[in-house]
Amino acid sequence: MDIVALKAAIVTDIDACHDDLAAVSRQLHGHPEVAFEEQRSATALIDFLSRNDFDVQKGICGLPTAFRGTYGHGKPVIAFLAEYDALPKLGHACGHNLIAVASLAAALASRRAVDALGGSVVLFGTPGEELYGGKAIMAAAGAFEGVDVAMIAHPGGGSRVLMNTLACETLKVEFKGVAAHAAGAPEMGVNALEALLQSFNAINSLRQHIRSSERISGIITDGGEAANIIPAHAAAELIVRAETDALLDVLKKKVIACFAGAAGATGAKLRYSWGERYAAMVSNVTLARLFHENMRSLGRPIDLGENTMLYFSTDVGNVSQLVPAIQPMVSIAPPAVMIHTPGFAKAAATPVALNAMLAAAKAMAMTAIDLFARPGNLEKVHEEFRSTIKSV
Repeated sequence: MDIVALKAAIVTDIDACHDDLAAVSRQLHGHPEVAFEEQRSATALIDFLSRNDFDVQKGICGLPTAFRGTYGHGKPVIAFLAEYDALPKLGHACGHNLIAVASLAAALASRRAVDALGGSVVLFGTPGEELYGGKAIMAAAGAFEGVDVAMIAHPGGGSRVLMNTLACETLKVEFKGVAAHAAGAPEMGVNALEALLQSFNAINSLRQHIRSSERISGIITDGGEAANIIPAHAAAELIVRAETDALLDVLKKKVIACFAGAAGATGAKLRYSWGERYAAMVSNVTLARLFHENMRSLGRPIDLGENTMLYFSTDVGNVSQLVPAIQPMVSIAPPAVMIHTPGFAKAAATPVALNAMLAAAKAMAMTAIDLFARPGNLEKVHEEFRSTIKSV
């Protein structure tokens, strides 16, 4: 089998689908849907797969907007991960329209490799990355069992292949107090908002005693009803992050102690709940090097980088704890244009951004060929994975 010719054919296949892929990207970007509400976006991707001979299972893992599209049979199983949820009020300010289309393109192009070399290619539709950790739910449900490698590419303000991310969990808290007239009888009330403000102040004090890599961020979602009423209810949502799951468990206890202390000081009753955990991501260096070389061959130089921490979180981390995985960052905008901003949402709709991410799609599909055609590559990927997971 002429691997060079097969890779060239895959590049041609993606170029031939450019306009159709661009239309999908525009549709997702123009109609942003937040976590677990991505009905229109999921349908667009599923329809594309179905028209191209993929066997699609809808609503997997109990998630209505999750899906699995499979082409081929047997091993190895190479998976691409599609994200398509948007941020509330900001739309696709994380570029998930581009992530979805890049993974879709890579999966479609990889059919040629499956036909020539055997094995299977899978596109996972993974909803709710931004708010609820859809991949964490899917991982716990066994969605990635039997998968040999998983790949996804993420748009950014800079480019590097290797990246690790922080483990994190969301926290919802609420205080219940007693309402009273704020001027006429304040002594009759129990101020739930005051308990919340004291909690945030305690967290600010806590920051000087935690690791520099750890992060605690949050917003108040309910601060009362009127200025002349002692608030009987107050609520907040936070995200707590640390480098490892073990360190996150320690930090979580310290954060809850801040809220418990405020409850004791004010008399307000505390209730809280933790959300899905985004596991720390560990990139597979062997797999990353294959992708790196394929990007270079396309005339798209990208830094390999180092397996050092980037201070955000992703539920791709949950997949990387089960399956060798990479999530390269591909530049679509100047470094000053940060993700999760209106400027990045605007950049995610440009032809320049689409072309950059389709280059990543080509490199992912070419990397799949390296694994299908050369079993030794896959074994090296798995050797590293087994060694890395033991040390995590």
